[in-house]
Amino acid sequence: MQKILGHMRKAIHEYDLIQDNDRICVGVSGGKDSLVLLYGLFLLKRFIGINYDIIAVTLDMGFNGSSGNFSPIADFCQKLEIEYHIIKTQIGEIVFDVRKEPNPCSLCARMRRGALHDATVSLECNKIALGHNYDDVVETFIMNLFTEGRIGCFSPISYLERKQIHLIRPLVLAPEREIKKASLKNELPIIQSGCPADGLTNRQKTKEFIADMERQSHGFKDRIFGAMKRGNIDGWGIINK
Repeated sequence: MQKILGHMRKAIHEYDLIQDNDRICVGVSGGKDSLVLLYGLFLLKRFIGINYDIIAVTLDMGFNGSSGNFSPIADFCQKLEIEYHIIKTQIGEIVFDVRKEPNPCSLCARMRRGALHDATVSLECNKIALGHNYDDVVETFIMNLFTEGRIGCFSPISYLERKQIHLIRPLVLAPEREIKKASLKNELPIIQSGCPADGLTNRQKTKEFIADMERQSHGFKDRIFGAMKRGNIDGWGIINK
């Protein structure tokens, strides 16, 4: 986890993500990114010099009309003495069974965001942390450019005025390959996604495109990210010094 903690510490400092007395709701889907984020925030508390609390939250999406088994995550949180909540939703049923969305990701993402934001407020947290990584940043930029014809990305930190909470992404400087290594080495309790669209999304196609470009021209991802920082796209160039 040392490399991951280094990336997280750098992101927290550069983008001023966490302050003393923050109460952070960590969205834990059960995938490698969210579990590495949770474990990283737990470990960082020991030496980063910032006093904050973390509360883990999992949305039970109700895919295929059934509840997920999140007991491995519950056991992991209990071992670390992290407060953990599972929130049952009907998002999976609404998106796939009721609406039968041909392109389900957009609606699903909006509904998940809303549910997590509500959970953050109800748990009296002032911040919500999501596990987007370095690769996700570049992929989102490419997707917005090619699919929507616009230059933009999500930000490392955003203020949600309606809910009066901040959304932070402490893993945004950590490459996906390093996150995968950390999750395996630390034997984190990864849970397979039950989403019917898993592996068939536009993001997966974009990931494959970027991987192909990286093979043809090494450093492709870094150049894209560098351009985002130099252009200060959606706050990526604002660095706390």
